[in-house]
Formats: sequence, C-alpha cells, structure tokens
Amino acid sequence: MQSKTWDEWLVSEHEMIERAMDVLRKQLQKVADNTQDHVVMGRAIDFLLEFGDRIHNKKEEEILFPLMVKKGIPEDGPIRVMLSEHDAERKLLNQMTAGAPGLSKTSAAARAEFKQRGIEYLEIRANHIWKENDVLFKMGLQVLSDEDGDYLLEEFGRINVTHYGENAEQKFLKMLAEVEEEGRERKSLIHNLSYEQIDAIMETLPVEVTFVDADDTVAYFNRLDKEKLFVRSRSVIGRKVQKCHPEKSVHLVQKIVAGFKNGTLDKAEFWIDFKGDKVFIRYFPVRSEAGNYMGVLEVTQAIGEIQKLSGEKRLLA
Repeated sequence: MQSKTWDEWLVSEHEMIERAMDVLRKQLQKVADNTQDHVVMGRAIDFLLEFGDRIHNKKEEEILFPLMVKKGIPEDGPIRVMLSEHDAERKLLNQMTAGAPGLSKTSAAARAEFKQRGIEYLEIRANHIWKENDVLFKMGLQVLSDEDGDYLLEEFGRINVTHYGENAEQKFLKMLAEVEEEGRERKSLIHNLSYEQIDAIMETLPVEVTFVDADDTVAYFNRLDKEKLFVRSRSVIGRKVQKCHPEKSVHLVQKIVAGFKNGTLDKAEFWIDFKGDKVFIRYFPVRSEAGNYMGVLEVTQAIGEIQKLSGEKRLLA
C-alpha cells in the first residue's frame, strides 16, 4: 500500500470492507427462514469489527481527522458526522456479535430484529463510505500538503504493524478471503499453537478435564501425575466409560451419553460435597464443525472458594 496516496489507501480499505458487507448481506437474506450459516455470518461481522472499525476507523479517528481539523476543516461539520456514524456502526456490530452465536435457536421475532440491525449497519456504512470517498477525502486533498500525506501513510502503516505485525496487509487479505470462502474451509485458531503449548494450556486449566470419544472410550485426561479431586491413572485410558463409574450410576451415565448422541441433551450438571469442598461436575457433548458427535467432555472443579466471592476485585485495584 505504500505506493498509494493516503486517500487511495483508505479507499482501497473501503473496498475490502464492502466485500465483507456483501457476504453479510447475503447471510442476512437467509435469516428470516433460519438458513444462515453462523460461521460465515460470524466471520463477516468479525472482519467488519476487527478490520473495519479497530483498524480502518482507528486511522481516521486518531490520525486523519485530527490532522484535517488542524489544517482548518471544521470539527463541527462533516468530521463530527463521520465520528457519529462510526459510533453507530460500532454499536450495531457489537450487538450483532453478541446475538449471532445463538441466532438459529431464537424466535422469528428475535431473528427479524437481528436482521434489521444488520440492514441498518449496511445502510449506514454504505452511505458513510460514499461520503468519505466523494466528499471528505476530496476536502482533505485540498488542505493537506505532500508532507502531510507522507505523515498519514507512515502513521497508517504504524497502526497496521502495531496490531498485526510487518505483514499486516497480507493478513487482512487472508482474513477477507476466509470471509468470502463462505464456510467451505472452516479454520480454527488451533494452528497457531504448538503441541507443547496445547499440552501446557490443558495442564494449566484450573479444572480437571476428561474426554471420552465417540465409542465411549476414555481417551484423555489432564493433570497427569498431579494431584486431582478424583484419582485417575494411565490405566483408565482405553477403558469404556461405563466401567469407570460405580455400578449404581452406570445407567445414568448411559442415559447422558445417549442424550448427547441423539441431540436431546446439551449438558448435564451435578454438584457434591467432597473432601470438605463443593465439587461441580459438568458434562458436555463434543461435536465437529459439521455437527457430528465426537464424544463427551467432563469438567470437574472445586468451587467452594468461588462460592465465597462477594463484591468486586478489579484488575487494577
């Protein structure tokens, strides 16, 4: 982007934002009959918030607009309008971010409200881009010098590097490509971690985790060779889960697993008094991105100290 002028840089970013807007628009058209792809929807919203707001809008709010005001463009004029629209866009995107994950399970009225927020965002953003491309940037070109342009390019690049490193532009394009793939290749963030990091994370979790695979066989537990609430050793690996519980509770285990497999249960929770503490035991079905059953995750945690919490303890206190 360094070969571009400051306004060409921002216009090219507008074009990237518009591409993500097109993906969001297509998904919003499917919301009424509840056929939207939640992954595609989430990716589009995430890109519009992460890149469109936290990267692109940041360049305008922190660098371009203050410089334009310094050069004589009235702050109470178009710049105030642009800032107000940024706030409106940000609010709508945050609302959609919160509502998108459970959208398919909400009522028709709730989906209609979500769709309306999305349409409102698209209308505000589209008009906003037009105002900047055809009006505000042309005003800026009239008052900003070549030196000002060099300064803007340097600062735009600094923001990119600060947030995404030296190859920021390539990363933005990759993010956009994943948005436009429309879910054909669903990628998690796990590839950013090494085996050693994943293992260390699992061992650091303040809970005990056990995974039973789709064949009801114990495949994994964390805190190996460390003190645990419920004693487990390597010998449990490869055993059927039914043989890891007392006979009197096996029927309950089978009922939970059957509910997870047929989709009638999405969790099972129990709590007991154990070793002078309150122990919270939770079971969750594990499913692939395609929704196929992969097994059961058991999460166990001593919560006595958590139950004693009251008031607040803030991070900076």
